[in-house]
Order: sequence, then C-alpha cells, then structure tokens
Amino acid sequence: MSERALKTETPAGGHAEPAARQGLGHALQAMRAIVLRELYKFSQQTGRLVSALVRPLLWLAVFAAGFRNVFGVAIVEPYDTYIPYDVYIVPGLVGMVLLFNGMQSSLAMVYDREMGLMRLLLTAPLPRPWLLFSKLCATALLSVLQALVFVIVAALIGTELPLLSLAGLHALVALAAGALMLGALGLLLSVHIKQLENFAGTMNFVIFPMYFLSTALYPLWKLQESGAEWVYQLARFNPFTYAVEWIRFALYGKDPGLAPYVVLGCLVVFFGFACWGYDPQRGFGGLTKRGGGGP
Repeated sequence: MSERALKTETPAGGHAEPAARQGLGHALQAMRAIVLRELYKFSQQTGRLVSALVRPLLWLAVFAAGFRNVFGVAIVEPYDTYIPYDVYIVPGLVGMVLLFNGMQSSLAMVYDREMGLMRLLLTAPLPRPWLLFSKLCATALLSVLQALVFVIVAALIGTELPLLSLAGLHALVALAAGALMLGALGLLLSVHIKQLENFAGTMNFVIFPMYFLSTALYPLWKLQESGAEWVYQLARFNPFTYAVEWIRFALYGKDPGLAPYVVLGCLVVFFGFACWGYDPQRGFGGLTKRGGGGP
C-alpha cells in the first residue's frame, strides 16, 4: 500500500513544478507575441516614426532656436550654469514623444476593438491584466525607441546633452517609467472612447492640456514669477510634469525628489483603473456584449 501510494503521489508532486513553469512560459510567450506584433506593425508604418520625430524636431529647430538667446534658464536645479533654451526644452520634447505615442496606442486599442481583434486577445486563456500589461509593455518599448531616436537626432543637430555618463542610465529608467505611465493613461482612455470618430476630440482635451500645463516648455518658477498662479498650480498637479522633471533631473545626475513616486503611483492607478474598465462585467467587456448582440 505504501509503495502504491508513493507511486501515485510522486507523479502528482513531480508534475506540479513543471506545470507552474509551463504556465509562466506560456505567459511570457504571450507577452513576446504581443510585443513582436506591435513592433512588426510599427516597422510597416514608416510614416509613424517620421511623424513622431517631426513634431519635436520642429519645436527644437524652429521654436527653440528663436528663443535660444531670449529665454535663458537661470542657475537652478538641476543645472549648474546658465543654459540655452534648446537644452532646457529637450526633456520636454522627449516627453512629447512619449505622450503622443501613449495616446496613439489608445487609438490602436479602439481600432482593434472595432475590428474585433481586441475581443480575441482578451479571451485568451491568460489573466486579463497580464494581457493588458503585455500591450502596455509593447507601447512603452515603442515610445522609448522613438524617444531615443529623437535624442540622437537632437544631439546631431548641435544640442549639448550629457548623454555619455552614468546619469544617462538613470535617465533611461526615468524614460521607461514615463513611457509606461503615459501608455497606461492611453490604455485607460481607450476604455471610454467608444468610436474612432470620437478620438480626435477626446485627445484635444488630454494631450494639449497635459503638455502645455507642464514644465515641458518653461520651468515652474517662471510661471509663478510671471503671475500665472493658476497655470502654476495646474502644472504642479499634472503627472506629465513629474515625468518630464524626472527625466530632466536624472539626465544631470540630480535628485528628482517626488517625481519617481508620482510617476510610479500614477502608473499603478491608471493601469488599475484600465484593468477594471476592461473587466467583462463592466467597461469594455459590458460594452462589447451589448454592442455585439450577444446574450
């Protein structure tokens, strides 16, 4: 009896660990497939990279050049000396790349939902938050790649940035965290955008206020000094401000203060609400059930 029990228990115990490993391997394989799909789609859309670079490069080459010697940034953190305006604006333009790509991922989610691809993805035999996290990682990877291309081009046209330093690694971490936060925001917005026709209007109430009511174009102390107190207060509570400031301070090896905590906290909140919205009992799941004529 004991020998028979040993024979029956051993396979069960022996299969437990491989089954767990198989589950993890399946989850990672799904993430890899989703990320590679997004990379492949991006490689087929060369105009997407060009459009992502044209916006910030126009600001850098035209707008920043015009204010290069007019708008000087005083010696305040994170800078140790006076800097020209084009040097100050680069982290903000990097944030612009992350912001626009995060919002464009929202458009892609709405499109996939209308085409029925999102329903197929979310019915895969994996936890729904993991599938959404995989989409988020793909979005963040594309955002970081586009931002790095912009930084290289900015350096080539003469903008002096401390790229080749240990601080550059911290800036890369800040870049990835900002990309994840803004991608999670795009994921959350895709829950509430019902049709592609509504996308442009919704984005106008998200992209431009977030960008212009931040430190991407001007420091907070300039806003307060000029008497724009309401703009100053809105910029202080704008999560995009902290994403830009984390990148800016990390680039110069300075302490970013509360910025990492705000960015990571907003990432968790945005992603949590996105997962809640894509739950089958509410948000996206409920909408597709009603709209698709299901029972």
